Amino acid sequence: MLTPTALAELRGQLGERLSTSETELQRHGRDESYHPVTPPDAVVYPESTDEVAHIARTCHAHGVPMIPFGIGSSLEGHIAAIDGGVSIDLSRMNRVLAVRPDDLDATAQAGVTRRRLNGVLEPQGYFFPVDPGADATLGGMAATRASGTTTVRYGSMRDNVLSLVAVLADGRVIRTAGRAAKSSAGYDLTRLLIGSEGTLGIITELTVRIYGTPEAISAAVCPFPTVEGAVTTVIRTIQLGIPIARAELLDEVAVDAVNRHHGLDYDVTPTLFLEFHGSPASVQEQMEEVVGIGGENSVGTVRTATRAEDRNRLWRARHEALYAVLALRPGSRGLITDVCVPLSQLATCITETRDDLARSSLLATIVGHVGDGNFHTVFMVDPDSRAEIEEATELNRRMVERALRMDGTCTGEHGIGLGKKDFLRAEHGEAVEVMREVKRALDPRNLLNPGKVV
Repeated sequence: MLTPTALAELRGQLGERLSTSETELQRHGRDESYHPVTPPDAVVYPESTDEVAHIARTCHAHGVPMIPFGIGSSLEGHIAAIDGGVSIDLSRMNRVLAVRPDDLDATAQAGVTRRRLNGVLEPQGYFFPVDPGADATLGGMAATRASGTTTVRYGSMRDNVLSLVAVLADGRVIRTAGRAAKSSAGYDLTRLLIGSEGTLGIITELTVRIYGTPEAISAAVCPFPTVEGAVTTVIRTIQLGIPIARAELLDEVAVDAVNRHHGLDYDVTPTLFLEFHGSPASVQEQMEEVVGIGGENSVGTVRTATRAEDRNRLWRARHEALYAVLALRPGSRGLITDVCVPLSQLATCITETRDDLARSSLLATIVGHVGDGNFHTVFMVDPDSRAEIEEATELNRRMVERALRMDGTCTGEHGIGLGKKDFLRAEHGEAVEVMREVKRALDPRNLLNPGKVV
């Protein structure tokens, strides 16, 4: 809890950039999931790493929990202030500090969103590829080890962050690495903090890889009569080494929702949304090869898009699929979960999950970044119905257990937060105790995002 003494000290440091208004507290206790709102005692808005360090030292001295906050787009209750404390909103740390085209990297504060970064990069002929859908902050994306639609080609945040600046629980500031492409110097603290969900440190600055904008980009919408045909097409494409940039699956429920929400007219059938990057000739060749593979799996009429406005409309529809699906049942909340399995197991995992959904009473849909074996199930539940939440939770448990039997993971990109802590030991066994030891070493008083992950 936030003590009066700590509150007074923080207010002295930050003035009007400390809020205890009920509206702000509620906003900072809710993410995009079904988890109940759990507000902090106060919200602070630092503008520099030094200010974050001052906040951490004050909170550490008084035993006040600290919860880092980006934009609140996470899905597993990551930002819930279950022990009260201070929400550290990094949105004012929104400066792109350097762009280095010769080195193909850029440095930005943690509150910079991916669209903001790309807005700076694009006029210079570069882009940052990690795209989780939401316009999330780079700090939040690193903290949850985000991936998304382009991971199949460019990798996740784990692959695209070169170094971090972070504030530890006691206010110490560390830089985890330089900008070299590789290093063998000491423990890899960058990778330790990536995916730690704010439990080991507060990320305040990142240096990330950037890429040259492709000469040509083309997208394709490929309908299939079955999910199995669509997934088999992607698996065969990856196995043949065809370098697709995006490979997204929407089942027929999601396609119907997207059509209604955006006024589109795609066939209401399982559909792949694909994108290709390269030279005009290579992009055309890649598309023809994938359509040929699709033909072996009964692909329907393929639609293509090369103009930027057409491609943007297509991907906007994919990114907003969650809101389109929730609109099918007004007033519902999304209980959204994900698993990831080896590519060879993906078709079986999705098929068995769909069989479970067909037997349930809930409206649900499957969407996925199928190029890397990751898919999501979205249950549209009445947030006030205990029975519906319990049914969705049980279906989620079955899906996770299925993925683990296939040597997969309980979460490919959402993270653990509050929602998946129960599955961590089933996946990692005794390694969970090692994780706890790391947590105790860096945060012995358990003040950084307590109750999450381990």
